Amino acid sequence: MCSLRIIVDQLTDWRPYHPSEDLIAADAYLAEEQQSPEQDVATQVINLSADLDYLERGYYVSLLAQARGQRVLPSVETLNELSRKALIDLRLESLEPLLDELARRGSLSGDSFSLRALFGECLDPTFARLARRLFERLPCPLLEARFIQRQGVWRLSRLKPLKLAALEGEEQDLFAGALNRHSRKVWRTPKARRRYRFDLAILIDPQEVLPPSNKGALKEFIRAGRQLGIDVSLITRRDEGRLAEFDGLFIRETTSLDHHTYRMARRAEHEGLVVIDDPRSILRCTNKVYLHALLRTKGVAAPGGVLLNRHDMGRLEAKSAELRFPMVLKVPDGSFSRGIVKIESLEQLRQESVRLFESSALLLLQEWLPTDFDWRIGVLDGQALFASRYYMARGHWQIYDHSKGKTRSGGFSTHAPSDAPKAVVRAALKATRLIGDGLYGVDLKQVGERVVVIEINDNPNIDAGVEDTVLGRELYRRVMRVFLERMEARRLSRA
Repeated sequence: MCSLRIIVDQLTDWRPYHPSEDLIAADAYLAEEQQSPEQDVATQVINLSADLDYLERGYYVSLLAQARGQRVLPSVETLNELSRKALIDLRLESLEPLLDELARRGSLSGDSFSLRALFGECLDPTFARLARRLFERLPCPLLEARFIQRQGVWRLSRLKPLKLAALEGEEQDLFAGALNRHSRKVWRTPKARRRYRFDLAILIDPQEVLPPSNKGALKEFIRAGRQLGIDVSLITRRDEGRLAEFDGLFIRETTSLDHHTYRMARRAEHEGLVVIDDPRSILRCTNKVYLHALLRTKGVAAPGGVLLNRHDMGRLEAKSAELRFPMVLKVPDGSFSRGIVKIESLEQLRQESVRLFESSALLLLQEWLPTDFDWRIGVLDGQALFASRYYMARGHWQIYDHSKGKTRSGGFSTHAPSDAPKAVVRAALKATRLIGDGLYGVDLKQVGERVVVIEINDNPNIDAGVEDTVLGRELYRRVMRVFLERMEARRLSRA
């Protein structure tokens, strides 16, 4: 369990707020003797020093915290970026659409305005998204941004850390609440802190229609983690700035490269967290074009197929000559059977290619292999975890049928990996060795003696009542044990 240190210049700076035993003056923190390695790596530091400039006292607080192996907000990297305008502009390019939207709605007036973001929150709800985005991109507890309008275009002109003493009235109330929401550890008792050895964040999207884990599974992950001494918390994309508080990140939201899931995985890995899905696995698994080339290069059996380029429209017949109709046309980053079309003729191939090329420069055209079900082999840390059969939706050729504005799916059956065909399990393990040592779901088809890998999912479904029907709660414990072992190893490596 993380301990918390709140660093201020003088203890009197904290007078407007609720007393906290976690408070320490910057000079006292800098003068502290080295603690035991285990204490240090389990500590979260919130640096509220006033002078965060290079080589000033506040800068040294963050620098020393990182040298001790502690997790600090803001990090030295963030402080360095805040001191360089070019790096700020690079990190905050995504603000422009938000500013344009605010301008269109008439929310911006005059030629300039300032915004104070306190742990990504602000007083005016109009600018809530803007404040949150600032904190997500540059995690600093107190920020003040100034925006100006030039020739009808709004741009960020200045961004700097804000002094705690500069807060007054409502801002002080907002700061206290934001700090509380940002890190509930502030108000925990020491006894509660000693209850858990590690903190794990599970990233979810409460609005996702087809999430990788249902509510029952999430509850089981939390239960299993806490039994092993891991405090498990559910977070959303709004909590990106809090990642440094945790020892591990478990992504239970559908992943994509051009998406906050990939960005948060990269940030968590940079902060030294144990991450599943790790960024490399997301990169390798989410694009079907990449997987097609990887499996073919490494000699892993996969459906026959060809890559189509936008420039191939004039020679689709020649490009598809090695395949027979029907075929399957795929968008590289589709999921849950979306972006996949069954092609019955050359004319349909032309029509669907035109439509799908609007969203991707490359498409994957593969042979169609009709089966009653697909195998899904769950693989964790290089070992088979579960084996499920996912049956095609009734009257449809895919597991998921998204027609008529509704989503239907076929049935399932889950088996012990030892009861699945050995050739299927071997192929799944061979395929995942090309990706990494995380949690994967390998989809395979078996046609007679032929076994082919359809795709590798970096973010496989684990739903209560489906994938856990054989192992029950042991499935969730196995996942949490992998996190525990890796977090322990990470802690030892920092010692």
